Amino acid sequence: MKLKQTFVAAAFSLAAVGSYAASVPAFNLDADVNRALKTFDVPGMAIAIVKDGKVVVAKGYGVRKLGEPAPVDGKTLFEVASNSKAFTAAGLAMLVDEGKIAWDDPVTKHLPGFQMYDSYVTGQMTVRDLLTHRSGLGLGAGDLLWWPSTTFSTDEIIAKLRHVKPATSFRASYAYDNLLYIVAGKIIAEKAGKPWGEAMQERILTPLGMTGTKTSVAEMLATSDYSAPHSKINDKIAVVKPMPVPNAVGAVGINTNAEDIARWMTVLLNQGKMADGKQLFSAKQAAELWTEQTPMRIREPKPALAATKPNFYAYGLGFQLRDYKGRKIAMHGGALQGFYSTVLMVPEEKLGIAILTNAENSPAMASLYYRILDQYLKVQPSDWIQLYADQEAASHKEELERQGKEHTARAAESTPSLPLASYDGEYEDAWYGKVSIREEGGKRIMRFERTPDLSGELEHFQYDSFIVRWQERNFNADAYVTFALNPDGSIERMKMAPISTETDFSYDFRDLNFMPVKAKP
Repeated sequence: MKLKQTFVAAAFSLAAVGSYAASVPAFNLDADVNRALKTFDVPGMAIAIVKDGKVVVAKGYGVRKLGEPAPVDGKTLFEVASNSKAFTAAGLAMLVDEGKIAWDDPVTKHLPGFQMYDSYVTGQMTVRDLLTHRSGLGLGAGDLLWWPSTTFSTDEIIAKLRHVKPATSFRASYAYDNLLYIVAGKIIAEKAGKPWGEAMQERILTPLGMTGTKTSVAEMLATSDYSAPHSKINDKIAVVKPMPVPNAVGAVGINTNAEDIARWMTVLLNQGKMADGKQLFSAKQAAELWTEQTPMRIREPKPALAATKPNFYAYGLGFQLRDYKGRKIAMHGGALQGFYSTVLMVPEEKLGIAILTNAENSPAMASLYYRILDQYLKVQPSDWIQLYADQEAASHKEELERQGKEHTARAAESTPSLPLASYDGEYEDAWYGKVSIREEGGKRIMRFERTPDLSGELEHFQYDSFIVRWQERNFNADAYVTFALNPDGSIERMKMAPISTETDFSYDFRDLNFMPVKAKP
């Protein structure tokens, strides 16, 4: 999920400003975090703040698992998902320092079998391009190859890139992707002669003293101090099972805690220099990570959040770059089933803020990091917790109303063109592979062949469109399933689309184009 960010556009009288300022609660980190936990229904959270090379805060709040008393502390592990991308970028930067790769080397120089859909892009794609979200792939393209947990190997995912059609021209515009970070992680593994996780442990985590951090969910679950994931099911928070993604570690593999992420932010803010004075990576490469590579679109937020609008917005290498109150910010978010995280640094202020949560709620994090930023930047504070809570409630209400209107407007009396059994069978997409629709216990069940948890019941919506209701209700990703027919009444193809605008973009159902698998004679 991406939070839209914006600057104050409205003009207030001095009296109004003074009145508002008087109503804003005084900054108190413990009180603010506990208020956010309650307001946004988040069971647990860890906060790390570093300033001027020192760790100011590295502690936990709330509980590791809903219904159990064990508290979150500074050592409690969280999946940080896409905040892993910065580790992969740093790993590549170290290889650049060592002369083993160059940012503008063709990817094929290091992975000869690498291939994109377009042969020109295959030849022109550089190591730098892997990290900058300008490949021409659409938003989240191909994510269903690893999300939810699949049986594809990393090598299979990389091989399937050649079947994922681009959405735009190469290097034409920004669109966030994960698959190319999986490729980047593969380069690190190849150069190290060992898996990405072992390379990260040896080259980054151990030198920085990040002794608690793990490079797989399986390793995290083998410890005694980790958070359980939580998702909303019918708008109520619940414990859900972890989502292991061992095939996508270059994009989402890090599992860390407040104490360790503080060490990571400290070395980033110190241009790659460690506590012992040695460079983990050079100052030159540190600057490269935070140099704008791909412009990002600045969107207008709702008026209440206008003060967050940046003047510039771009992607670097593993980091989003923007400004707030006149200061440059390097940041990133992370989202996996049951976990959201944010890591944010203000280089000019030597300030780093990390927020790790065991729930899927962006406003909880945004409201807190703006509270912290306002405090450290000594600017007029806002009651971001209330502002984001109001906005979240309004947006959710608006989405539910939209879905209600869509449901009401359907042709409720329409019927499918074919007998239900005629929709049964196997369907195949060029990059994902096969799904099946079968009658099971009087219901029509859709199953994604390589995604064990992605199965659900089809219910008729209208005409030749159905809705698949996933058995894992915490996915919050129910989708339309629509069939197109040939003139003779046979099924030509099947397409899908998310029902809700709140569905995570990694459920990239829109990119699938399923064709019936013809029975062999």
